[in-house]
Parts: sequence; structure tokens; C-alpha cells
Amino acid sequence: MGRQPATMRLFQRNFPKNTTERVKNVKLRDAIEKFMNGLFFVCGMVSIAMVALITIYMIVSGLPAIIKIGPIDFLFGTVWASTAADPQYGILPFILASVYGTFGACLIGVPVGLMTAIFLSKIAGKKTAGVVRTAVELLSGIPSVVYGLVGAIILVPLIMSAFSLKNGTCLLAAIIVLSIMILPSIISVSETSLSAVPKEYEEGSLALGATEMETYFKVSLPAARSGVAAGIVLGIGRAVGEAMAVMMVAGNVANMPGLFTSVTFLTTAIAKEMSYSSGLQRQALYSIGLILFLFIMIINTVMGRLLKKGDDDKK
Repeated sequence: MGRQPATMRLFQRNFPKNTTERVKNVKLRDAIEKFMNGLFFVCGMVSIAMVALITIYMIVSGLPAIIKIGPIDFLFGTVWASTAADPQYGILPFILASVYGTFGACLIGVPVGLMTAIFLSKIAGKKTAGVVRTAVELLSGIPSVVYGLVGAIILVPLIMSAFSLKNGTCLLAAIIVLSIMILPSIISVSETSLSAVPKEYEEGSLALGATEMETYFKVSLPAARSGVAAGIVLGIGRAVGEAMAVMMVAGNVANMPGLFTSVTFLTTAIAKEMSYSSGLQRQALYSIGLILFLFIMIINTVMGRLLKKGDDDKK
């Protein structure tokens, strides 16, 4: 008889000859699969439990002060004087400063971040893209305190001299610093999403006579909008939650916000008073944290609904 083909010999050598051995291998594989499924389930439940615990803790810690002060006085009061003889706990200036600061940072950072992501994923050569990506990675790795330090040393005096102000620590300085800080999140996530768009979409658009720019903005960008929106949400989350850099350039005064006015954000209000607070003052700071938490939840919910509505309309 002739020799068996090499593939047949390899199959016979690797395939168990004993039926019992084959059954054991199948059972072992099933056991490993069940274990991994259980492990993934436990990890998912731990994540959900952490979110639930944080939510419960924030509600339990934050509600007492809101009830004691009064929701209207707390949310719409314009005076924050927590250490005065007759303390007042109005956080409307903090809320508006955070809203204006985040909106201003997004107004600058989102277009710049999207343009940079399109440039990296569609236009730039490999060497140029590598240099720009390295710069973006360095931006994401810089500590917040360094952003604040550079802003305080360079940006604040520049604003003061450019607009003839007595004090350059203002909302504008915070907006500029935040707009730079949110760029890495927007660029990285948006570039990944744009690079994942199938080439057939762009080739079909170009074949129909569209220019490259029209293809990038009318085909690639809409196709990657879920990832782009995720990057924007991450950027908004960083802008809303930033404390140290904002504290160093915003002035930390509980004023109603103006572009050239020293302001206090929700985050900086907590950071600057938590170390010496007590009693109702500390409870009020927990309440500010609850408002900040709700702020982030609302942003995520709204963005999710808008994306879902857009996908439904597209279908």
C-alpha cells in the first residue's frame, strides 16, 4: 500500500483515538466556555453595581442639604457665602459657569478635533500622521496641573494685556484651557471611527462624482457618527469634570459668569472648600457633587437619544 498523505497522518495524530478522551476534551472545552461566560457576566455586574453604588451614595449624601436649604434657593440662588455669619448657598453662578465653560470649550475643541481626526485618517501621509498622533498622545498624558500652570503663566497674562484687564483669570482663560484638554479624547476616538468606515462607501461616492472633501464630510463622517459622538461625550465629560486646571486660571470667585469675569465652576467649588468644610457647608458641597453627577447623566442620555433617533431616521 502507498504511504498516506501528510495531511491525513497529521489528522490521525492530533485527533484522539479513544472515544473517552474525545468526550473529556469536549467537556473540558464546555467547562472553560461556561467559566469564561460566568466571568464576563460577573465583571459586567460589578460595573453596574459600582454605578448603582455611586448613584445611591450621591443621592443619600446630596439630598439632605438641598432639602434643608430649599431646592429653589439652592439651585437658583445667586449668592454663595458658605462661611459668612448668615451663610447662603446659591449655586446658580457655579452651574452657569460650568455650562458656559463646557459649551465654549466644545465650540472651539469639537471642530478642531474633528478636522484633525479627518486629516489623520483620510489625508495625512504616514510620517505626518505619526508625528501628529504622537503630539496628541502627549497632550492626553499631560497632567491637569501642568495645563493649569501653563495657562496661569502664559495665557492669563496674555489675556490681561490683550484686553486691558486688571486680572486675566477669567472664564475665557478657562474655556481656552478646557478646549485644549478635550482635544485628545475627541481626536483619538473620532479617528478610530473614521478609519473603520468601509472603503466601499468612499469609493462609491467618488465614483458618483463627489469630491474628496464632499466624501469625507457627507459620507465618512455620517457613517462614523456613533464613534464621533462618543468622542465628543468623552470630551464634554472631561470639560465638565475638570477641577485643577480650571482652578488655576478661572479666578475662583463666586460671580455670575461673564467672559472676562473671574468665576467658580461646580468642580472648583467642591475642591477649594472641601478641606475645611463642616456641617451644612460640607453637605452643600455633596449636593454640588450630586448636581454635577446629574449634569453628566443628562448629557449622556441626551446624546444617546439623539444618536438613536438618527439611526431610526436613517433606517
